[in-house]
Amino acid sequence: MAVNKEHFEFIQLDMDEGWETPKGYPSGIKQKILAGTLDMENKCGGHTRLLKFEPGTYTTEPFEHDYWEEVYVISGDMWVGSDVNGEGGEKFVADTYCCRPPHVPHGPFRTENGCLLIEQHYYDPQ
Repeated sequence: MAVNKEHFEFIQLDMDEGWETPKGYPSGIKQKILAGTLDMENKCGGHTRLLKFEPGTYTTEPFEHDYWEEVYVISGDMWVGSDVNGEGGEKFVADTYCCRPPHVPHGPFRTENGCLLIEQHYYDPQ
């Protein structure tokens, strides 16, 4: 099954409304799904989302997932590999990118001043 997304021609996004905290994430992290559906139960599909971290937000454990993930830092600071207290790690800023295949451990993450990311998550077509 391919990744199905709607066709949009340059729509204006409301950057104040429509954000939600993904399940299992700290309250300082919010997502806004832009297009598509990632069906984790059936292991198919994909989506594009914005993900923002409020200043001082951090996660405490590394994690992995069974789908591809591409991440581009639009703005702010993103620290990768911090500890359970939200300290340390390697700093990344705007215009940095990563592409992770399924089952690659990553995190924890933190930000000092906040950050905005655009992410694509998708399963390999079957």
